[in-house]
Amino acid sequence: MNLSTELGGYKLSNCFMNASGPLCTTEKELNDLGKSSAGLFISKSATEQEREGNPSPRYVDTPWGSINSMGLPNKGYLFYAEQARQLAKYKKPFFISVSGMSLEENVKMIQHLSQIDEISAIELNLSCPNLPGKPQTAYDFTQTEIVLEKIMPLCSKPLGVKLPPYFDIIHFHQMAEILNQYPLRFVTCINSIGNALVIDSDKEEVVIKPKDGFGGIGGDYIKPTALANVRQFYTLLKKDIDVVGCGGIRSGVDAFEHILCGASVVQLGTILMQEGVSAFDRIAQELQEIMQKKGYQNLLDFKGKLKSL
Repeated sequence: MNLSTELGGYKLSNCFMNASGPLCTTEKELNDLGKSSAGLFISKSATEQEREGNPSPRYVDTPWGSINSMGLPNKGYLFYAEQARQLAKYKKPFFISVSGMSLEENVKMIQHLSQIDEISAIELNLSCPNLPGKPQTAYDFTQTEIVLEKIMPLCSKPLGVKLPPYFDIIHFHQMAEILNQYPLRFVTCINSIGNALVIDSDKEEVVIKPKDGFGGIGGDYIKPTALANVRQFYTLLKKDIDVVGCGGIRSGVDAFEHILCGASVVQLGTILMQEGVSAFDRIAQELQEIMQKKGYQNLLDFKGKLKSL
């Protein structure tokens, strides 16, 4: 069964990659991803300066997934720019995610990263929910348009955006109308659902320290929301903008459902934290088994072909 696909103009051996966040911050983590069977890989969302992030505990596994309030811990964009040169030995696309503290910071990083040959594409993270005092840009449609209007002419690399979950049909249409104005190559749906609360009922306390326990949830909790976002944007966006599915993918069935909704590529987040890079092999094998049972030879046989009643 052929799992090959394309994203941002790159032909990929398979449709799996990591989500920007888990296990993609340090040199070792990036090399482990490079050695893995993932079709491509991406860095942690970078800021201009190195960040320690929020205080610990800031990530906790839960029965249905995970909760985190990491606060963008990263090594700074120049570190990932240098890593790109070293990671080229793995002969597969390497994307860098950026999430500046301001529009000016994003402009500076993207201008610099656009000049580095070994960087395949850039993901602009408009959806970090775990920075105290910082709203998510992608929930402000006017600001999103301002950001894209400024950044798109400056970026010579394939550019995509990472989006938060949307919950109202009109918001899907409003955001799609904005995104369709620009030569974006992909959108990633979705980042974690922000400002959830997980409680340890025995201790009668929250389970993570930052923001009085409020954090983004991932894993099984968010798969139905992720599928809805993938489906909506696959339907509403121009066909030259690929959709990357992220949220609740821990089995071949989950990956199959994301692709059925229209995802060209699927990202592993919580399950990558829990299992490590071996999750790519397991889930790919499970997806191939599903395809074999259904008589599908490649992803295009079922991509985006979700049926309505």
